[in-house]
Amino acid sequence: MPERRTIKKARKDKRQGKSPSTQAGEFIHEEIRKIRRGKHGARSTKQAVAIGLSEARRAGVPLRPPRKGKAKASTRKSAEYAYEAGQGKRKPRRRPRVSRAVSQVLKREPRSAASRKALSKQARSAASHRSAASRSAAARKASKTKGSSARSAAAKKAARTRARHRR
Repeated sequence: MPERRTIKKARKDKRQGKSPSTQAGEFIHEEIRKIRRGKHGARSTKQAVAIGLSEARRAGVPLRPPRKGKAKASTRKSAEYAYEAGQGKRKPRRRPRVSRAVSQVLKREPRSAASRKALSKQARSAASHRSAASRSAAARKASKTKGSSARSAAAKKAARTRARHRR
């Protein structure tokens, strides 16, 4: 169950016209706080983020589930359920035994997933993944708009840069 202040902050973000992912960020912050306080743990930083996103969807943040091919089927299904529950399209069943089991499992997980080092590493890998995609898109566009001599010059420059970095 999310804290009242988290829901308040998310609603404030919504009023300010911020994106659903920004609103969901409040829930992720709360999850990291819970892990740091020792309420429970997480196997990885990704899991901590996933728990936060699920909480956000259940609390009514209009964060769409990932599209087909972006995440595995079970993750997508889980996100769809949480999204529908939050949007009032599905009545969530109370399952005390499952809830208790999940809580006990999370309590046994390590707390290092919310450390500064782990979070920084996760953010770096996500940023490098995004920048690599935009770089390759830029390269594709450049190859379409440049002539053959300019393309050749760019390739030579890239080869020189790679050689310099190898040293």
